[in-house]
Amino acid sequence: MRAVHLFIEGRVQGVGFRDWLRREAEGLGLHGWVRNRGDGRVEAQAQGAPEAIQKLVAACHRGPELAHVRHVELDEIPINSALSAEFVRLSTVS
Repeated sequence: MRAVHLFIEGRVQGVGFRDWLRREAEGLGLHGWVRNRGDGRVEAQAQGAPEAIQKLVAACHRGPELAHVRHVELDEIPINSALSAEFVRLSTVS
């Protein structure tokens, strides 16, 4: 298992990034969450198989069709056994 915390910068809000990321993560069998930040970034935590995490991170560098990703910040984090067994979209945080 591997867990990561992501901040995605660029034109990533108002382009369906959260729903796209949720679908990508679910398709890879990951669990975690995604939300918009008040500073214009998208933030996510994902947990699962290392290969699936690697694929998700690579996908985040591209994003959905209308997005323009400038930077993806990636931090390794401890495995969280209390994390939801699905991948959820959360409300925006300031």
